[in-house]
Order: sequence, then structure tokens, then C-alpha cells
Amino acid sequence: MQKIKLIWLLSCLSIVLSCKSEDTSATKKTDTKPNIIVIYTDDQGYGDIGYHGNPWIKTPHLDHFAKESLELTNFHVGTTCAPSRAGLLTGRNANRNNAWHTIGGCSILTADEVTIADVLAKNGYETSMVGKWHLGDNYPFRPQDRGFKQAVYHGGGGVQQTPDLWNNDYFDDTYFRNGVPEKFDGYCTDVWFNEAISLIEKSKDKPFYMHLAPNAAHGPYNVPAEYAQMYKDTPISDKQKRFYGMITNIDDNFGKLVSYLKKEKLFDNTILIFSTDNGSAGAWGKLNGKTVGYNAGLKGKKGSHYDGGHRVPFFMSWPNGNILKKQAVNELTAHVDMLPTLIDLAGIEHKPNKPLDGTSVAKILSGEDKEIDRMLVIDTQRNQLPIKGKNSCVMSTKWRLIDGKELYNTINDPGQKNNIAKNHPEIVKKMQSFYDTWWTTVEPDVKYAHIPLGYNNNEPVLITVHDIHTENPIPWNQDLIRIGKALPQGFYSVKVEKDGEYQFELSRYAPDSKLAINSEAKAIAATPYVSGLAKGLAFNPKKAKITIGENTFETTVNPNNHSVILKGKLTKGKFNLQSEFITADGNNIPAYYTNITLIN
Repeated sequence: MQKIKLIWLLSCLSIVLSCKSEDTSATKKTDTKPNIIVIYTDDQGYGDIGYHGNPWIKTPHLDHFAKESLELTNFHVGTTCAPSRAGLLTGRNANRNNAWHTIGGCSILTADEVTIADVLAKNGYETSMVGKWHLGDNYPFRPQDRGFKQAVYHGGGGVQQTPDLWNNDYFDDTYFRNGVPEKFDGYCTDVWFNEAISLIEKSKDKPFYMHLAPNAAHGPYNVPAEYAQMYKDTPISDKQKRFYGMITNIDDNFGKLVSYLKKEKLFDNTILIFSTDNGSAGAWGKLNGKTVGYNAGLKGKKGSHYDGGHRVPFFMSWPNGNILKKQAVNELTAHVDMLPTLIDLAGIEHKPNKPLDGTSVAKILSGEDKEIDRMLVIDTQRNQLPIKGKNSCVMSTKWRLIDGKELYNTINDPGQKNNIAKNHPEIVKKMQSFYDTWWTTVEPDVKYAHIPLGYNNNEPVLITVHDIHTENPIPWNQDLIRIGKALPQGFYSVKVEKDGEYQFELSRYAPDSKLAINSEAKAIAATPYVSGLAKGLAFNPKKAKITIGENTFETTVNPNNHSVILKGKLTKGKFNLQSEFITADGNNIPAYYTNITLIN
């Protein structure tokens, strides 16, 4: 009898210990902050994935991930690159923070904005970004200045754009690691994912946030041959075959990342998000005179304020977390929700220093809330200052008000074919009233970012024509730099941090090219899967000129040198800077590159 009682007591004790152990495990799961990985591809639209019915594209890893994840089917971003990135990182519409364009000095995220990386880094996260930044190439606008402890990235808005290292072509390129050029082997997307895995490996013992933003599938459509050849028999244009190949390469790398996370037992406690920065750039093409392609029935593509320009894929996985699994939610959500939502999911208290356009949708993700009663605004500005009403789209879960006059029920009419504004004047009035009120809150925030000169240890500041404020066409990529036909007249917004003597070094070509001012850069021939680069147009300037505030400095030019140097004294303050060459007949040519250093 005593033996039976002893066995019974031991059994009860075992059950108690087992329950205690399980409770401890659950507590640990709750208390452990989730890792966060946001993958934000470039120019890949809602229809550029097999899971959304594309009959040709090969994305098996993403398709499988989509089936296992929570999908937000009514998720929206900006209509172009920089506005989307600014909105995602700050929770604020890009019209508020000088990121309403992609060039022209209006894709530089103002320094007083707080990013999600700032918040997470202050709360114990290891923060890293890899790939495309596109929110400023100078201090204090670079990723390593905006809360990311580690950053590996290219210049400007894409590989081979004006601020990027000279002659990068997506293969074996030189990128920046925390601002320092570094040579990498391999195709760009492979490099970004490999670097992401490497950085995660180094920080996996702490909660980490990885912002992984491939430049693919942005043009030029340079792709490893084997990926384009996968589509050789597909009835789409040659350019689309390369575009699709770039996306399939992303898919393979995504699969590699997921395998790594599972192998290292990181997957279950990682919030893994896959999304894109705007509508498709390659949805449609021409084949034998006919328009071919697939856009999931949406109207418009990249740059459009119809849904095809800003409704994008969004898949989210967090096996250990309190979010829905294997379900789709169609409530209105957007890039500006990411900062408040991810901070909420991480259990972090944060009081924004500025009003957010986004809100936490954590209760929508968990299924606790079924609906969200809200409106949001998306627009396409792409000019020097935001203009009220330009390409505006006011959104609710069900409705879209376009340009204040077209109304679409996107539940019944996702392709936005039937304008029913006349049938619902009360809805038009309500949505337009929301837009008018919202715009009054935006106007006080509109301002240019000023690039500092003479900061910290007098580091040189390279300003490129990519960031010139002008209404003229801008040579935003290296092919246009080579051609030399775009000669915009404008200025750069700068802030002189210290009184002193400054040196201005003006170049026709990128300084790292070492090409002479009057050089004709050699053309680079195209291949079937890699775009070439044009022959450089020679300039023969006689003088160089700097105008900053009321100061003007001039000197003669030796066009056989790769640069010309001017010096002058400046006082502290905010100024407009002009940097120019002057030809013998008095024509002004912008210096495409200006390197500025405080020397005394």
C-alpha cells in the first residue's frame, strides 16, 4: 500500500514539474523579443508572383511561403521607390519628409525623422540593412546614420545610378559597407542575401532587425543568363524574360534564407515579412506588336495612383507569435503601418515625436479585430514640391477616390473599370473632406533636406547631380551621365556647419572613375542579358564656378585633369549651392560630381 502511495505521489510530482516546465517555456516564448526581417524587393508588383495567378513566373519558394503565412491582400505602399521606403521606415507619408520624389534632392529623408531602426536599436535590437537605401547618400541621411548598426548598400536609387560606384553592372560590383567602398563577388541579389545571412549569423544571439532590400527587379534588367533562359519559350518580351529571371533569382535566395533560419532554429521566433516597394515595372511588354504580360487584373503599374501602382504582395510569418496563420485579411493596411505595428509586436513602448499616418494593426493580424475604419492617402508627386490634388488616391478598405472625382468599389471592381462617383456623392464628399483635412497637416511638414558641409572630422562630402533641385531633366543614371545631354540648371540645399575655408573639387565623371574632364569614356557593349553603357560625351570647359549664398568662386580648367579644384571661405548657415563648368562660348554645364571638404 505504501509503495502504491509513493508511486502516486511521484506521479503527481512529475505532472506538476512537467506543467511548471511547460509554463516556463511559454513565459520564455512570450518574453523573448521576436527577430524581425523585412524583405522589400524593387519594382515587383502584385501580379509578379505565381501565388497571385501569374501563369509564367517561377516563384516556388515564395508561393510555398505565401500558403503557410498570413497574407494582407489589401496592402499598399507608395507608387515609386523612395516614397515607399520613407513611409515604411518612419510611419509617415513621404510628402512630410522630403521623400516624395526619387531624384532632384527630394528623395533624401529629412534628418529629424525617427526610423524603425532608431527605435529598435534603442531597445536592444541588433539592426542591419542590406541592398537598396535610396533615402540619401550623405551624412546624416545614410542608413548607418539612421539607426542601422551595420549597412551594406549601393548608391542612389539603384545599382548603376549616378551616386553609385562607377561602372557597377550587378556583377562583381563595389558597394558601400557603412560608407566605405568594398568589392564583392557575384550577382547583386546573391550578394545582398549572403550578406544578410552573414550579418544575422553574427547577431543571432540577440534580437535582430534585418531590412533586406534587393535592387532587383529594378532596371537595367541585368540578370545571370540561366535565369533569363528559364523563360526562353515564354510568350513575353525579351525585357520581361530578364525581369522575370531577376524575380526567380530573388525567389531562390528567399528559399535559401528560409532554410538558414530553420536550420538555426530562428524561424519560429522571427517575424518574416515579404513585400515590395511599388507596382510592377515589368508587368507589360510588347511581343510581335501585341501587349503581353500579367498584372493580376489591376489597373496601372509602377508610378500609377490606381491600385496597380501601389497595391503589392504582403506575406508575414511568425510561428511563435500571436498572428493568424494560413489566412488572408483584406482590411486596408499600408507601409506606414509597419513602424507602429512591428514595435507593438515586439512589446516596445514608443511615443512618436511626430504624428504618424500609420497605426498599429497588430489586432488585425491576430484576428482580435475584424475591421479597421480608416482612410489613407497615396499619391504620385515626382516634382520639386508636393502639389495638393496631384495624382491623389484616397483609400478605405472598400473605396478608392482618384483625383477627387473618380470613385471605385475595389471589392466588387478590383480592376477599377467602373467609375461610380455619380452614384455615391456622399462617399466622394466624405473622402474628399478627409483628403482636404489631411493635406492641411502635411503642408507644415514640407521642406527640403540640407546636406551638411564641414561636419564631424571634416569628412569630404560628395554631392552628385542626382540630388540637384531643378525642374529640368536630371541625369540620374550613369548612362545619362555618359551621354552628357541632360544639363539641368538648379541648386543643392546645403548647410555649412563651421566657418572656414572649403575646397570644392568638380568632376565631369564620377571621381572613382579617374576619367579626365574632357574624356570620352569608352562604351561598354551589351550582351543578351546585360545592358551596355554608352560612349561618354567629351566636354571642353574653360572655367569652373561655385556659387554658394552670396559667395562666388571661379578658376580656369585643365580639361585633361580628372577634376578642378576651387577654394573659398564660408560662414555657417543654410545656402543654395551651384556647381558649374563654363564653356568658351559662355554656356553653363553642371558639374555632375562635386566633392567638398573643410580644409581650414
